[in-house]
Amino acid sequence: MTDTKGDAHILNKFDLAGRTAVVTGGAGLLGAEFCRTLAEAGAQVVIADFNFDAARSLNEQLNESGLSTAALQLNTADPESVQQMVSSTLKTFGSLDILVNSAALDPKFDPKHNSAAGDETSKEAILSAFESFPLEAWEAALETNLTGVYLCCQSAVKPMLAQEYGVIINISSIYGITAPDQRIYERPQNPPQYKPAYYPVTKAGILGFTRYLAAYYAGKNIRVNALTPGGVYNDHDQHFVQAYSARAILGRMAEKDEMNGALLFLASEASSYMTGANLIIDGGWTAW
Repeated sequence: MTDTKGDAHILNKFDLAGRTAVVTGGAGLLGAEFCRTLAEAGAQVVIADFNFDAARSLNEQLNESGLSTAALQLNTADPESVQQMVSSTLKTFGSLDILVNSAALDPKFDPKHNSAAGDETSKEAILSAFESFPLEAWEAALETNLTGVYLCCQSAVKPMLAQEYGVIINISSIYGITAPDQRIYERPQNPPQYKPAYYPVTKAGILGFTRYLAAYYAGKNIRVNALTPGGVYNDHDQHFVQAYSARAILGRMAEKDEMNGALLFLASEASSYMTGANLIIDGGWTAW
């Protein structure tokens, strides 16, 4: 049994000093929040993102705040890129203690993404009914959302095994638990748009993979859990906000910082007796 008598204060359990964390999709809406949270808790944080310019910009902001972070470009579907991520992390910070798998393809419905130039794949996914959904979009999502997580875990767990310590947090979604309510995405006088099938399928797969890894590494001092967010407000139009909020017990969407406490809990010793679990932060969406 672990001796916790030396923990003078409960907040000590949330302290990540001396730990190194990697956040894939680290420059994204939630990924950026996770990077800042982990760094503020004392961890050295690697911001890993396909969009290197965004990762570098976030890194500069966090460094200016006195936080210890580094940025690198990552293609989670490329084994060489993933291995380079692990090697660079070990070279820069000396360990890899925490992996947060936040990178994913997820067609968005906020104004920024709906008007984004060059986002034709996302637009096609949103506008395609299941009967005509393009196979290439399905395969690309499986490669990023599932195979990418598989590759990142497979590479990151090797130093974790060597140091006999590790924490893996896989980001799922309420759509990994329940089916999307497609009525939320309807717009009067507009063509039908949909949350595509690949998103709930891959996010459900994340939950199964999380349980598998947790059981596989039993006795190795490596904990694997999932964090399942509900919808996060990102300047959505009023129609979407109202439609979504009507489904949540708390009657609103989440703010982007409302997953941070749960993320820190899972990353720290505060959750030391937790593995193979799914922590749901959804305003009551899945409780009805």
